Amino acid sequence: MIDSRTAPYAATLLRAALGILFLAHAGLKLFVFTPAGTAQFFASLGLPGPLAYLVILGETAGGLALILGIYSRIVALALTPILLGAIATVHGPAGFFFTNPNGGWEFLALWIVGLVALALVGDGAYALRPTPGGSGRRVTA
Repeated sequence: MIDSRTAPYAATLLRAALGILFLAHAGLKLFVFTPAGTAQFFASLGLPGPLAYLVILGETAGGLALILGIYSRIVALALTPILLGAIATVHGPAGFFFTNPNGGWEFLALWIVGLVALALVGDGAYALRPTPGGSGRRVTA
């Protein structure tokens, strides 16, 4: 049975954690690898280099939208292809375990499960713009 008193807070915690993960990964691409270096890495995988800039933008905007609770259900689903792409191009060939050389895909799979769970459960408490047609429940503690 779902505890309707605490479930909105659980969704908010999940939403914020997922958003922070996306911001962290965007920051890695921006400040450590640099956008140009990330584009070069994408090109080395056979992907269009400019796709890196779209991924960085998606991770940044999507991460912020999740943290703030702006259309979280839609954003969660929209971010999933970025992770599927990372599995298909980089982490999938490395095997399942993330501790494998070049990192496996287990972490990304769990991240996808979190995004799908958020899309199913809803925006949670304190969402600035709940997804239309969603619960729309705003909790004001």
